[in-house]
Amino acid sequence: MTAPVTATDLNQPTLQPAAPTGRRLSWPVLLLIIAAGLALTSMVRLITGADGITNVSQMSTALQLAVPIGLAGLGGLWAERAGVVNIGLEGMMILGTWFGAWAGFQWGPWTGVLVGIIGGCIGGLLHAFVTVTFNVNHIVSGVAINILALGATRYLAPLAFEGHTGGSAKQSPAIDSLGHFTVPGLSDALRDLNDQGWFFVSDVAGLLGGLVTNVSWLTLIAIALIPASWWILWRSAFGLRLRSCGENPVAAESLGVNVYKYKYLAVVISGGLAGLGGAFLSIVANPFYLEGQVSGRGFIGLAAMIFGNWMPGGLALGAGLFGYTDSLNLRGGSANVHALLLLGALLLIIGAIWLVIRKKYLPALATLVAGALMLTWYATTDEVPNQVVSATPYVITLVVLALSAQRLRMPRANGMPYRKGQGK
Repeated sequence: MTAPVTATDLNQPTLQPAAPTGRRLSWPVLLLIIAAGLALTSMVRLITGADGITNVSQMSTALQLAVPIGLAGLGGLWAERAGVVNIGLEGMMILGTWFGAWAGFQWGPWTGVLVGIIGGCIGGLLHAFVTVTFNVNHIVSGVAINILALGATRYLAPLAFEGHTGGSAKQSPAIDSLGHFTVPGLSDALRDLNDQGWFFVSDVAGLLGGLVTNVSWLTLIAIALIPASWWILWRSAFGLRLRSCGENPVAAESLGVNVYKYKYLAVVISGGLAGLGGAFLSIVANPFYLEGQVSGRGFIGLAAMIFGNWMPGGLALGAGLFGYTDSLNLRGGSANVHALLLLGALLLIIGAIWLVIRKKYLPALATLVAGALMLTWYATTDEVPNQVVSATPYVITLVVLALSAQRLRMPRANGMPYRKGQGK
């Protein structure tokens, strides 16, 4: 539950409000769950022989694919904590890809990153103007932003890129690299350990190796934004005021908070983060803009935010999960997804046992049946169709949201219309 907002809290800039409390997993319990998940995955790897599910290359690719999803989700977190639903994340990412590539191939990649952020901020500003000032339905505005961004970039791409070397109506010229780093010695040691194929130890080495091998500098910035956002939103007076706008804007206004200002700031920051995710796609993931390269990542980022219960840490875990499943398309997809069928079946069976312990017999039966069907699918096939591999990230998105729906708690005033002075 969010702590009640008081006049002293909202007007003292040096306040250090407490982090949200409630039923949360402690760090030792959370680490134990993660270790158990890795151990189960390692067991599946040994049974199936699908070494690709935890090797260094797989984890490195998963990290790269998780970054734009995480940035989009973080953008959604900022907006929705201030009470504005941001379905327009997809469009803001599209603006980030185009603006980032347009500036990047002309003036360098770091300039492209900055301009990509500005492109996303423009989308955020437009969304804030429509929803906050004119009180237009947030969903309608977000969809309009997505359509407008797609149309604008499709119109501007030929004007900006045609006539340049490597450019076309749907693709920008190549952009110079931002640079990557690999931790000398540690990266090679972890890769060698991962290649040994030992139970658990090699899988941990693969996970850690992906974090220190061929990592973009922009990835480090993106990772740092997760704890930075948590500190600003939950440990600063600015963040408390912003969150009060998403919980009870009438009460916040009565205590002197300029609700419009904070909503505008939150949505513009949201757009900037989504734009940064788009710039990552067109500068780091691919060194050029390509029409359609966002491919729904804005919506998956929104799903990661919901999975994370509107908290930065949970959002990061969700983005990592979706990035990992997306990476299966690029590295041994069919064999790896087939192995994950066994992992999914085991998880469902364990979930059914847990539900029985909690005396929820009907959900336990449904979960057990689903696990048995998945286990049968694994046992009666040697591989899965490529269409299943391509659909895996989206299926995981739906499954995770369905399983986490019971514990979700969005900001109370999220998406609700608000007019200045309405509490008087």
